[in-house]
Amino acid sequence: MSTSEAAPAPAATVIPIDDVAGHHGKAPAVATAPPPAASSAAPAPPAAKAAAPRKTWLPFFRRADRGSRCVALVDLVLRIAAFGPALAAAIATATSDETLSVFTQFFQFRARFDDFPALLFFMVANAIAAGYLVLSLPFSAAIVLRPQAIGLRHLLLVCDLIMVGMLTAAAAAAAAIVDLAHSGNIRANWVPICMQFHGFCQRTSGSVVASFLAVLVLIFLVILAAFAIRRR
Repeated sequence: MSTSEAAPAPAATVIPIDDVAGHHGKAPAVATAPPPAASSAAPAPPAAKAAAPRKTWLPFFRRADRGSRCVALVDLVLRIAAFGPALAAAIATATSDETLSVFTQFFQFRARFDDFPALLFFMVANAIAAGYLVLSLPFSAAIVLRPQAIGLRHLLLVCDLIMVGMLTAAAAAAAAIVDLAHSGNIRANWVPICMQFHGFCQRTSGSVVASFLAVLVLIFLVILAAFAIRRR
């Protein structure tokens, strides 16, 4: 039996961390985790919000209906403007009455509007036109509030055309009588009466001018209504 025994393995040398730091003069590197890799695609910025249409506090002035409302407002103003001349013509004609005394009170000549059928028709036509213009104001105001009401526009257009035709005929007939009163007719041996009845002729002449002014405004109303319906 061999007396020799296996040599024991040399013990492992342990070097403390402090000694390593002392020998090399610096602390051992500490493994640090790598920073997280940046994502290849940067997050997209938030999409800009679509600009919302500017809201108005009053729906009356919406941009879509602004033009129609302006036309309706002009229509309303023109109806008020036409009412004055038509009413003035009717009143002036109805009060055109003048009496002329010759020599004594027993011989008097009188000029009155109802002595002439044309002037009577003229007075009635102007009174009807003035009444119609007053009654049409609520309808015109309703169109200002609701420009889409095409039915009301058609109704007012038809009525305006009727008033234009009636008032034009009445004003033309009255103008013929007034011209005859001013100038007379030599062939028919009709003398002019305005040389004596000054007040009567002044009233009737002024009423004819006012009536033609109302006719002109009504024609503008018809053109305006046709333009508004055409746009729709």
